[in-house]
Amino acid sequence: MKTLLTRRAVLKGGLALGAGLGLGLRIPIGNSAVAQGVGMLAPSQWLAIDRDGIVTIVNSVPEMGQGSLTTMPMIIADELDADLAKVRVEQAPANPTLYANPVTGRQAYGGSRGVRDHLQIWRKAGAAARQMLMEAAAHEWGVSIDEVETEPGAVIHPRTGRRLPYGELVDSAAQLPVPDHPTLKTPDKFRYIGKSVPRRDLRPKVDGSAVYGIDVKVPGMLVASIERCPVLGGRVRAFDAEAARAVPGVRHVVQVSSGVAVVADSFWAALTGRKALTITWDEGPLAEVSSAQILRDYAALGAQPGRVVRKDGDAEAVLTVAHGRTLEAIYQVPFLEHACMEPMNATAHVRADACEVWAPTQNPGDTQETAARLAGLPRERVAVHTTLLGGGFGRRAEVDFIVDAVETSKAVGAPAKVVWTREDDLTHGFYRPTTHNVFRAALAEDGTPVAWWNRIVGPGILIHKGRAKPDEIDPTAVGGARDIPYDIPNVLVEWTNKDFGVPLGFWRSVASSANAFITESFIDELAHLAGKDPYEYRRALLRQSPRHKGVLELAATRANWGAPLPGGHGLGIAVASSYGSYAAHVAEVSVASDGKVRVHRIVCAVDCGIAVNPDQVKAQMEGGAVYALTAALYGEISIEHGRVQQSNFHNYPMLRINEAPHIDVHIVDSGEAPGGIGEPGVPSVAPAVCNAIYSVTGRRLRTLPIRPDELKRA
Repeated sequence: MKTLLTRRAVLKGGLALGAGLGLGLRIPIGNSAVAQGVGMLAPSQWLAIDRDGIVTIVNSVPEMGQGSLTTMPMIIADELDADLAKVRVEQAPANPTLYANPVTGRQAYGGSRGVRDHLQIWRKAGAAARQMLMEAAAHEWGVSIDEVETEPGAVIHPRTGRRLPYGELVDSAAQLPVPDHPTLKTPDKFRYIGKSVPRRDLRPKVDGSAVYGIDVKVPGMLVASIERCPVLGGRVRAFDAEAARAVPGVRHVVQVSSGVAVVADSFWAALTGRKALTITWDEGPLAEVSSAQILRDYAALGAQPGRVVRKDGDAEAVLTVAHGRTLEAIYQVPFLEHACMEPMNATAHVRADACEVWAPTQNPGDTQETAARLAGLPRERVAVHTTLLGGGFGRRAEVDFIVDAVETSKAVGAPAKVVWTREDDLTHGFYRPTTHNVFRAALAEDGTPVAWWNRIVGPGILIHKGRAKPDEIDPTAVGGARDIPYDIPNVLVEWTNKDFGVPLGFWRSVASSANAFITESFIDELAHLAGKDPYEYRRALLRQSPRHKGVLELAATRANWGAPLPGGHGLGIAVASSYGSYAAHVAEVSVASDGKVRVHRIVCAVDCGIAVNPDQVKAQMEGGAVYALTAALYGEISIEHGRVQQSNFHNYPMLRINEAPHIDVHIVDSGEAPGGIGEPGVPSVAPAVCNAIYSVTGRRLRTLPIRPDELKRA
């Protein structure tokens, strides 16, 4: 059976922001044969070539700053042997049948899955198109396909010097079957993969033409702001909108799931009307929940056995009879919010027979499904335009802001853009969990650890969201702790799942963001207890973890570990793996007499397997370091009577440019399969900084964020 897929059909499926979508269109997939549109070669959903030789590549991964608009075309164009100057990129519509992640089966993106989950299928798509073009040229010249080669944008016959541009071959190539197993290039033939290529989105982001969700404008659009219960999970009991409706520009006041929406001609009018509302709230069960209570309950649970998630040897028995050096410690990490620079927002237009959504979302698939459910429409009648994202970090994988826009548009019968304030973002987020962590360890006479015992108390995000069963071990709680890389004969890791109902979400690097801090800080404590250099101590324990060891050694070497430092400065080191990649950080730190910490320099080494675009890899590691350092120095969400206490950047600060350290990134060319890169730059930063603080002050920080009051000198 032949499969029909044309570029015209794909474009009708809704690639261009603001364009009308061909609703109800279904585009089947297949690789036996393709019937093309006139003057078009479109062998898969990923690319099409027209008679002018222009290559259009469909990017399925939302662009949230990680560089998917550049990396994806690099990969496909490399196998296609296309001229990057003639490559156009368009964002994929919501269509899980075509654009679901091949590993997860969902059209949703997080967990640094862009390149590592798609590299092979993207390479195959480009290679298949290249092979079809070569076959068409060989047929026209009457030669074997083995005699032809390609150069960017053309097929050539080296023996005779003949050359045919791709645009002249699309009609004949379109009649050929799509190869199931095209030959992929060997790395020595790559033109783009592994080279630093300038980002395609630089110019529009600089000149202001880039379209983020908050920039969307639709004819007839109204703007809404929603008043939410100050208590997490609270609901509207009753409201009086008379004063709000009297505000000039206010058109509607409607109740939606998350609160009361004031819909107006402008955001300012909507916000002014919102402030005039009188609302009686049902505060719900979280009204009695506070951070102090959570920590007390976690501490009590930390004294009781948890569920075993890793058991090597018999750590408890060794600790019971240990006569040498032992150590006990308790570490705690706080709730954290994502604090994306672009507040949550979405635009929707619900009509009787169709719905359109414009959104900066990491999750086009669930956006489409959610909108369809709320609008009462079949999924194929909902078009989703994914805009640029002003920061994702896991927050924009949620669909609460999508619900806001769809419900509001449906209620008022017009296109509606719902824009959150910064205060809405911080007080109604999905938070990185707070956890309580107990450690015990025993050292042999030579200082090497012979027993490692760790009990984690805190919630599992997958269980919290109903994506894992309550009796399962949730990797979002134990990742980065149960898989410590050190060669220790007796290891016991336990976990107690305790969830107070505070909304939880996937914060950049998820479990590893907390668990690398606690484990890499504790191994540092063991090194100092043993009287050993922290770098050499780790290195000796990584004999069975060569990729950890490789990045650790590179970071230490590049940081000149062991060399003299300026007075009052110290170095700290940490290493961690997450999302298929390995990273080590060395931090150079000083501490002022008032306890103020200054991070002067961070040296990073990363092994992400194939580094498709090294410049973007470095940028992601730099961004991850800044994100992690912000959290280490300032990040803490506290809850009192169900209310988040932080509301804006005055009490949830971001790292300022004058505080940013020099960041030096080095890439290990391991030749391994690709790993993620958006998240692995975070986990080992906080422990490296805190370990450096210890080297300067002799004070061990076991709780984040770093508090200057604890470091003041008398």
